[in-house]
Amino acid sequence: MRHGLRSKRFDRDSGARQALFRGLVTDLLGYEKVTTTESRAKEIRRVAEKMVTLGKKGDLNARRRALAFIYDEKIVSKLFDDLAKRYAERAGGYTRVTKLVPRLGDAAPMAVVELLK
Repeated sequence: MRHGLRSKRFDRDSGARQALFRGLVTDLLGYEKVTTTESRAKEIRRVAEKMVTLGKKGDLNARRRALAFIYDEKIVSKLFDDLAKRYAERAGGYTRVTKLVPRLGDAAPMAVVELLK
């Protein structure tokens, strides 16, 4: 039992895990596609969907919340200007996780997370 925790621990303390999520979500929103392990992909999908929802809200509070999470201000501008318009008619499901072949070094299951067009 994970005692109410909402995400996997990834063998990191909470600060390192939060930094991992922030970096991956920043890259996902910037490049619109990220290749990572399957479990990380499933976890960052949740966070990325929430960031797109903040972008769709478009108010000052939502922008400040996004700036507090996403590392790059240019990515936040892209989120609020471009991505929010792209997903204005969509009621969720902004990302897709596609499984790939296992990684060669340790056979970890890999996946691609991408923003839908």
